Amino acid sequence: MIRTALRSASAAAVLVFCSAATTLAQDSAKHAITFDDMIQMRRVGDPKISPDGKWVAYVVATPDMSANRNASNIWIVSTSGGEAMQLTQSGHDSSPTWSPDGKTLAFLSSREGTSQVYVLSMEGGEAHAVTHLSTGADLVKWSPDGKAIAFTSSVYPDCKDDACNKKRDEEKEKNKVKARVYEQLLYRHWDHWFEGKRSHLFVEPADGSGEARDLNAGANYDVPPDQRGGPDDINFSPDSKEICFTAVTDKVEAISTNGDLFLVPVTGGDAKKITTNPAFDGNPAYSPDGRLIAYHAQLTPGYESDRWRVMLYDRQSGKIENLSEGFDRSANELHWSADSKTIFFTAENETLQPVYAMAARAGAEPKKVVADSFNTGLTISGDGKTLAFERTSLTMPAEVFVAGADGSGARQLTHQNEAVLAKLEMNAPETFWFESKDGTRVQAMMIRPPHFDASKKYPLLVLLHGGPQTMWANAWGYRWNAQVFTAGGYVTLMINRRGSTGYGQKFTDEITNDWGGKAYVDVMTGVDSALAKFKFIDGSRMAAAGGSYGGYLADWIATHSGRFKAIISHAGIYDKFSMYATEELWFEEHDMQGTPWTNPESYRKWGPLTYAAELGKFKTPTLVICGERDYRVPYTQSLEFFNTLQRQGVPSKLMIFPDEGHWVLKPQNSQFWYKTFFDWLAQWMK
Repeated sequence: MIRTALRSASAAAVLVFCSAATTLAQDSAKHAITFDDMIQMRRVGDPKISPDGKWVAYVVATPDMSANRNASNIWIVSTSGGEAMQLTQSGHDSSPTWSPDGKTLAFLSSREGTSQVYVLSMEGGEAHAVTHLSTGADLVKWSPDGKAIAFTSSVYPDCKDDACNKKRDEEKEKNKVKARVYEQLLYRHWDHWFEGKRSHLFVEPADGSGEARDLNAGANYDVPPDQRGGPDDINFSPDSKEICFTAVTDKVEAISTNGDLFLVPVTGGDAKKITTNPAFDGNPAYSPDGRLIAYHAQLTPGYESDRWRVMLYDRQSGKIENLSEGFDRSANELHWSADSKTIFFTAENETLQPVYAMAARAGAEPKKVVADSFNTGLTISGDGKTLAFERTSLTMPAEVFVAGADGSGARQLTHQNEAVLAKLEMNAPETFWFESKDGTRVQAMMIRPPHFDASKKYPLLVLLHGGPQTMWANAWGYRWNAQVFTAGGYVTLMINRRGSTGYGQKFTDEITNDWGGKAYVDVMTGVDSALAKFKFIDGSRMAAAGGSYGGYLADWIATHSGRFKAIISHAGIYDKFSMYATEELWFEEHDMQGTPWTNPESYRKWGPLTYAAELGKFKTPTLVICGERDYRVPYTQSLEFFNTLQRQGVPSKLMIFPDEGHWVLKPQNSQFWYKTFFDWLAQWMK
């Protein structure tokens, strides 16, 4: 039945692979990766294994330079291997999800303008929309009995029906006054303003025969939480009678990292809160036998980087157990085994992200079942025998892999970028550890340039990761691609300094109220260690570059060290006081241990601006980059930094993207970003 659908899919995919194979045969010479190589790569994601474990549906996004966006479509591949096939062609399709009988795929598509839920029969035929709300659809889920589809849509809480929402939107569009008026926090988030709508949970018949029912009617909160939730925060019970979801109901969202689990009947009714933890609870997953809900939870209020514990909620007694308190890593992507005895999850660990399994009981020790590489997008077949997931590394963009539930037989299913990769000369990262000044062991990765010659001396590019509570992973990326940087002839160094995740909670916490302290020392000590260890690095030609907190650290380095020939600061934090114009106030208040008026000393001490008082303090040529739609780190931070550099006579350049937020996402903007980045390094690293 699925093969029928594959035969009816476009033959374009076959032609692409045939063409790629011909090109590969004609050109076997390898070259250093360029931006053009990277931008043509297909971005694989969101794998979903079929209930019978025989197929994996996934998304492939390909940058469209002329349209200045990523075109995404649904693909499918057999878990037994063989050629992958493209199912949709619109370039606006994402989020595949299987019907319980495996006969139909639901997915999101904006092919007609507004995102809606579409379904595609695996027996053949064309996809068609089953939702028709004027406000669109997002985050689709299929009920276990196959009768209903749940989805989210952003609506006005006081509207009773879609006609009201449509009328309100039309009136707003026609109104010449575009002023925004607020009386509460959060009023903007990451790259968008609050426009009066809330994401609500809807359910409607899977065949589209009935009206969509708002299960959160009147609720003044988002399901899931805006920018902090996803599809895993919404799940049906095995009997399809209720849905468990995550929502933030605290009055002042801007200072709260709380999020609780709620139960709501599929037929409608009041939502029942089942957790009271003052920090975030999310990713509810019902056990197949229906007795338990596993979820992950942070336990420290106001701290978004507390590690995720695996928790169990007993549906009959209401008892809650913490299963993984002794596991000093952060559990994500929770899934059950078919017999309801084991919980699978992923967790960052020292540049990698293994898949773990643990018995569903307190005190059980998680075991790595897929230990290699960086794995994400975990999904499990209905019989619990097969795991499917994305795997990536610093030399391989994400591809779909499968393995047995015990991790055995791991094998690659998709080869979307094989033809491009076969032409590229890339070196795998070399991992090493060093002792920082206080004796703490710190891990780093170093990549040698392509066509490496040990007799030569190479300039060093030190990459500074953001967060600050994230890590440099051995994983492919498109915004800060270490291989593209290295291909410019640089040795690339990535240091997982204090504050990084994947090394235990204490290591992560050590950046709290110490932004320019141990983390800065770790980076500088790591540079010294690399110079001592790798004699081919030219210590007289070094540059430092980072974004977000990495941009902050670049700004900090500019006032505290003259070792670098060039600095690049993207969305960097320069003035800690004016950084309070950010939206997630909990972030500043936690990491600075107070507000600007209750603990001004911390805001003064850890602001690079403070150290610009001495005329001429800044000396290093610096490229400053920002996006005007960045509300996480307001772009005025970069303006302040650039103004200071200019007033102190420091060679500097400001690059602003009016149509980007915290990240540069549009392909043409990305191309210009990389070119300007390399031009700046070339100008000052000669």
